[in-house]
Amino acid sequence: MALGKDYAAQDCSLARALEVVGERWTLLIVRDAIYGVRRFSDFLVHLDIPRAVLSARLQSLVEDGVLAKDGNDYVLTAKGRDLWPVVHTLARWSEEHMSAEPCRLFVHVGCGARVRPDGACPSCGGLVPMEELEIHAGPGVRHRDDPVSRVLRSPHRLLEPIRT
Repeated sequence: MALGKDYAAQDCSLARALEVVGERWTLLIVRDAIYGVRRFSDFLVHLDIPRAVLSARLQSLVEDGVLAKDGNDYVLTAKGRDLWPVVHTLARWSEEHMSAEPCRLFVHVGCGARVRPDGACPSCGGLVPMEELEIHAGPGVRHRDDPVSRVLRSPHRLLEPIRT
């Protein structure tokens, strides 16, 4: 029997969320959009994703209101920005439970402190909005040579567009 493509029979909020973000590559596309990737070609080279898959995922994310198309750019909507805690928590979960060194460190621009796994600033005490975070290369980052990876080796404000 073929594996189903949706969760229509499930009576669950998580299943409804997985209808939008549960396919392979989708959260990585959202992650890259949070990092500032905007152009199809930049998603393509940074993710090493097949062109047809990327096209389908981007179209789906636009249709579901996670991304919006602005000329040649894909930008996160408010709905897409609300996925930041999910992306951040999953990455921290991997570091803790899969013995992975952090690839990316997130620093509160206001005070320079690295945010905790729960997204709070240890210095200021509160949750740090995504717009006030700067991304830094961590000890687990691989030294890939694609244009996006080269940009992300230097501190970069989240959501600030990357131009390669």
